[in-house]
Amino acid sequence: MVDRPAGIPHAGVMPSRPIPGSTGEVLTCLPSPYLPHAATGLLYLPRFIAKCRYVRRHGALPASYAKNYKRGLDRFLCLHLGVQPDDVERIVHEAMDDAEIDRRLLALFPADVRAAKWNRDLVQKGMTDAGREFLREALTKMGCADRAADIKSVPDLIDFDEGRIE
Repeated sequence: MVDRPAGIPHAGVMPSRPIPGSTGEVLTCLPSPYLPHAATGLLYLPRFIAKCRYVRRHGALPASYAKNYKRGLDRFLCLHLGVQPDDVERIVHEAMDDAEIDRRLLALFPADVRAAKWNRDLVQKGMTDAGREFLREALTKMGCADRAADIKSVPDLIDFDEGRIE
């Protein structure tokens, strides 16, 4: 038998996909965490804005998302910016359009959002020993323990769960 690097399937063997429903309801309408915000360059911000919009339209996020709403990466982003998640949510809920959201967020955020620092930190979330264990546990619950070598970060896990990573 030929040894293959981790994450490379044997010929004819397809890598696993998440067990439907294993993480709860999946919202494919949310953007990838890797999408940058046009006005700031901050990765993940469009996703937080989209979650705020979803709450405004539907009253709440599905339980699978609600547990981390304004916590998790939402909170890490706000900590980086020195703002409260509730303030971002309020702006999104009150604004009439994207231009107003951007204008009000730019007024709320510091002049230097340190996008390069945040973006580097975001793409590395999950790369510590504890983070790798978290990813392995999450992938195992999804029925995809074999994908641990492919899914290297928390943003990767989000994209995998929502079908943007095959």
